[in-house]
Amino acid sequence: MTSLGLTDADVLSGRLLFAIPKKGRLYEKCLSLLAGADIQFRRHARLDVCLVLNHPIALVFLPASDIPSFVGKGNVDLGITGHDVILEAEMEEHVTEVLRLNFGKCSLKVQVPEHSPIQSVEDLAGKRIVTSFEVLAGKYFKAMDERLGLTGEEGKEKTQIEYVGGSVEAACSLGLADGIVDLVESGDTMRAAGLHAIADLLHTEAVLIKSTRPKPNRPADLEANISLVTSRIAGVIAASKYVLCQYNVPRDKLSAAIALTPGRRAPTVSPLEEAGWAAVSSMVEKKSIARIMDDLVRVGAEDVLTFTLDNCRV
Repeated sequence: MTSLGLTDADVLSGRLLFAIPKKGRLYEKCLSLLAGADIQFRRHARLDVCLVLNHPIALVFLPASDIPSFVGKGNVDLGITGHDVILEAEMEEHVTEVLRLNFGKCSLKVQVPEHSPIQSVEDLAGKRIVTSFEVLAGKYFKAMDERLGLTGEEGKEKTQIEYVGGSVEAACSLGLADGIVDLVESGDTMRAAGLHAIADLLHTEAVLIKSTRPKPNRPADLEANISLVTSRIAGVIAASKYVLCQYNVPRDKLSAAIALTPGRRAPTVSPLEEAGWAAVSSMVEKKSIARIMDDLVRVGAEDVLTFTLDNCRV
């Protein structure tokens, strides 16, 4: 395949431009998602634009923080980034969230040292906060200051929000801040830094977004290609949530069994060659399958099997 630069407009003409995070917490997940959707490409190590082999698509690898602006301004047609990144970039009116992607889940939390006398966000208001999310943190504490009557007058200081690009967790221990606002996934980093959360600002995950500003001279089949990519990615996401459960069950236990595995619409029930028995096939949520298999055995099901799904259309 061909790798190219952004200046090769003729090569990109007529292609759907799809922005992907070039590194960080979303990058590897996006590569897996594209593979599951059969979007085939080979990215040259030093170039951030490449052509997809089997579809009229060009992938554009960008910092996740830049993707909302590129999509919102119509420079690219689709993109994957974090919901939090869209809000921090204040681009929510310029992009449409097409799909939530079920990965990159984390929370934006207000955190303070474990042994700090500050135990609530009200206690933290009027003090110093360090964050990489100065827009979201600024809006949150501006509303807090107004509610608490912190006007900036002497004795009623407003909350001070200071931006740092990284190592936010170290700010309190270095004496730079009384609290921080930062993303928390597992909480391990927060606890290792001697911090604990006192409030949640936002729950976020990766999202597929498209522009609300159609670009001029857009290809006639652009919307069809957007629908195709969206459908394929939705299929991969759905497949990651479900497994296919198959089992045999006596007819007199069938009602109890299918109550456990109702499927998305209804289970598939087929007669077995042995009289009085049925075979059942049904989609089951992956997170519940172990318990459901146990319950199926209890009601009389046998030969209970599960199969992973690579892709689907539901």
